[in-house]
Parts: sequence; structure tokens; C-alpha cells
Amino acid sequence: MTDIPARPSISRVLIANRGEIALRAVRACRAIGLETVAIFSSADADSPHVWAADSAVCLGPPPSTESYLAIPSVLHVAVKMGCDAVYPGYGFLAENAEFAEACAENNLKFIGPSAEAIRTMGDKARARETAKSFGVPVVPGSDGVYTDAAEAAKAAKAAKGIGFPMLLKARSGGGGRGMRVTEDLDGFSEAFTQATREAEAAFGDGAIYLERFFPKVRHIEVQVLGDGKGNSLQFDERDCSVQRRHQKLVEESPSPAVDEKLRARLLEVSGLLTRGIAYEGAGTVEFIFDEASGEFFFIEMNTRIQVEHPVTEMRTGLDLVELQFRIAAGEPLPSLDTDAMPGGHAIEFRINAEDWMRGFVPSPGRLEAWQPPRGEGIRLDAAVYQGQRITPYYDSMIAKLIVHGRDRNEALSRARDALSGFRCEGIANTIGFHRILVDEDDFIANRIHTRWTETALAWQTD
Repeated sequence: MTDIPARPSISRVLIANRGEIALRAVRACRAIGLETVAIFSSADADSPHVWAADSAVCLGPPPSTESYLAIPSVLHVAVKMGCDAVYPGYGFLAENAEFAEACAENNLKFIGPSAEAIRTMGDKARARETAKSFGVPVVPGSDGVYTDAAEAAKAAKAAKGIGFPMLLKARSGGGGRGMRVTEDLDGFSEAFTQATREAEAAFGDGAIYLERFFPKVRHIEVQVLGDGKGNSLQFDERDCSVQRRHQKLVEESPSPAVDEKLRARLLEVSGLLTRGIAYEGAGTVEFIFDEASGEFFFIEMNTRIQVEHPVTEMRTGLDLVELQFRIAAGEPLPSLDTDAMPGGHAIEFRINAEDWMRGFVPSPGRLEAWQPPRGEGIRLDAAVYQGQRITPYYDSMIAKLIVHGRDRNEALSRARDALSGFRCEGIANTIGFHRILVDEDDFIANRIHTRWTETALAWQTD
């Protein structure tokens, strides 16, 4: 790639995040000549992203509401430090439309989509209708939302028309919160109450909508890039079906369940939606895929870079984080030479500070030993070090192990070698889970779905 063009509007970037994505952003900025300012809470004073940035400012105490989520404080630092752009990464303020608007009001370039695109896709019911308007297939479900217990009877009537099993889903937020499944009408009222209460507590918005629930589906997603002017790029799908409680554990690309015809259709409709909303930056269009019927349905669009973007990078040779900055600086989307791309197969394993043998409960503590694997086709994205204290305040993911091979078999072989040589001591972690996973017959033979971890592997994760 060529050097970034001279643009006085973007020269110093505030990195509004922490951990490995913040460190990754600092490195991407350095590679293209942008200065960086890191923010951190007092709990993260010794974190690598703080050392790596050109400047760093402490926002406040550990709670994220008093640091990484404190919009007035984040904006104050950005303006005071002479920043002209803000990079949100993923999590925290990355999908906060009000924050994107506040950046614009303070003459700061928000490195991501417009506030309108964030708001449209963040409202799951509105996103569903928007997708339908561009010809993207959506899951059979309700036409509107139901805001409180007073509408339970109305929602139950709609559920009968849609059919069971039924998924009740929060309009706002994500991460599996505000979601309930009911097998029949008898359990609908209780599920409705639980979903609305949880959604209200988690997002300040108790509204939910209804979708037909498919018990055995794949979670398939398409990485997209948009220039904000109606142009887009789409990349081969990622399969994120290995999950627990709607949280992803393993992602791979391409999906072993997707053939060329289906792949072409997935990319086509993802492009239609991305261009239709004049999307800017990196995003992900997500689907469920019912292997039994061969049908796929849109479920949501994440208006940010995804945790699992490295598997796409390993197969394309692109730096998607760097491209976020280039797009924000006004560069056109890159021209792709598919023949020059590495191709092959890539798999990402999330290394979380969690006790997977006790239901994946968080396991903060001191990282007594940290010796990640090295070798051909092995990549590690992390921002931790031996002796560091893993705090209980933030997401439990401490690293991402990504492997790449000429095909899935070679990628799995490299994964086994990498996981067996991965030394992480002092905290419970998910490396042991992944070691078992890569030798599971169902996983090797591609007989998995989004509930597979919680059913087939239940004896190992209770």
C-alpha cells in the first residue's frame, strides 16, 4: 500500500479502547504516519497500549462507566490533546451513535460509519426492515416491537402466527442479553417477561421483537468494507458456530458448510445492504444458515471491526484495521488481486481468562507464566505479558490465537501444535477447552451448530 495522503484533517488519533485492539490500532497508525493518543483507566496503567502510544492520558478509575464509557471525558482528552480523529475499535463506544455525533460536534472524525448507520443497524427491528428493503432474506418474525409487559398478549398472538419454537430478542444491544427461547405458547409469557426485564436492565430499552427459532443453525458472517459513498467490498464468509451462551469461541474462514453458490449469494446480499446504507469503514453482516433446508437469513449488522477479523486478514493478506484509517482519510477502497491473496483456511481461537470447566466463569488474577506459541502459520493478537494482573473489570478475552494453512486439515494440525505448546499459568483459561475441541470428531467432521458446545460438549463445560 502507498503512504497515506497528506490530510490535515487526520494527523493525530485518539484510541478510544484498550487491550489488543488498542495496541493493534496504535501499530496501524504508526505504519501510516499518524500520531496516537491512548486513554486508560487506573487499572490499565501498565497495559501495553499505554506504552506503545505517542501519548497517554488516564481517564479515571477502573469502572468503564467512569473511564472508557465516559463520553465527556473521552472527548475532553481528544480535544485537549489536539486530536482530529477518534478510533473506537470494538466494544465500549464503537456502536454508540450519540458518541459518533458528539465526535462530529467537536470537529473529530469518527473512524467508522455514520451515526445514522449505527442507529439504523443498532435497532435490531429497524435493521431487519432495512435489510428486507434491499432484498436481503430475513428470519420470519414480527413486523414491530413490543415494549413492555402490557403488550405480552399482543406479542403472544403474533407468535402463534409466526410459529414455534420462538426467539424473543432485544431491540437494542447484543451479546445474548435480552434473548429467550420458548418451545411453545405455554412458556411464552414467562420468556417475554424475562427478555424485557433483562433488555431494560442491560440496555435501558426493554423493547423486544420475535423471530422464528431454528434449533440447529450455523452462524455465518461476511466482512464488508464501505467508503461511505455507495461502494463496497465483501470477503469470503466466516463461520462462528462454536459458541457458548451466544458468545463466540472459535471462528474460521471459509465456512466448511458453504459452497460456491451459497457464498456468491451471501456476498451479493451483504454488498447490497452495505451500499444501500452508504456504509463507511469495516463492518460485518451476520446470518444464520439452516443446513437442513439450505436457507440463510439476515440477523444483524455489526457496525464496527469484529474480534474475529484476523481470519479474514490471514486469507486476504490485508490489514483491515489500517484500511479503516485509510478509508476515514478519504482513500478509495483498495483494488483486490484475488490471485495474489494467500487463500487457504484460517481459524481463530479466543483465549479468555475463564474457567471453562465451571461454565466459563471469569478468572481474573496474576498471569504467572505467559509463553505463546510460534511457528509457520501461527499468529497471536494479544496485549498481555507475564506478571500482569488480569483485572475483573473488563471483557475476559486476553488473546486471540489464529492459525492458517493451505486447507482446513493443515490449519487444524497447526492449531493442535500451537495449543499444545501454549503456556498460560496463574489464571484459569480456555486453552484447555480448545485443545479438546480440535480433536473432537464432530468438529473435525464439520458436524456442528450454534448450540453444539452446550449440548455435545456439555459434560466438559459444566
